[in-house]
Amino acid sequence: MDIAYLVTPLLTWITVGPIKFLINSVRARKWAFNLVGNGGFPSNHSAVVSSMATLIALREGIGHPAFGVAVTLCFIVIIDANSLRQHVGRQAAAINRLADGQAAHKWLRERMGHTVVEICGGLATGIAIGHLVHALFGRG
Repeated sequence: MDIAYLVTPLLTWITVGPIKFLINSVRARKWAFNLVGNGGFPSNHSAVVSSMATLIALREGIGHPAFGVAVTLCFIVIIDANSLRQHVGRQAAAINRLADGQAAHKWLRERMGHTVVEICGGLATGIAIGHLVHALFGRG
């Protein structure tokens, strides 16, 4: 097995998490531990799937069936990150407003999805890491 296919998503996830934490901390002007998770710049999920698609394109070529599967997965993840999860966040905000002040209500996280800019940041980061891993590990 070519280890680059295992290293790429792990390296991407490990790289993007701290970047997102630092950006959120700068924006909040305090350590943003409560903002770690879904949402924020750059998108972890978009970065991971685009890094794998990039690595497959560089190693196998864009004509390989695995690249088609990877690009399809990218589209599914991006659509989910941008639309579905944003709707879930809006529903959480509405529920929080309705239940405000009730003791039994556990506050729901409202920031769930990603904006187009956050997704593009994830795509750019993933593509860069895919190129980096390909350069470091060469052709498997």
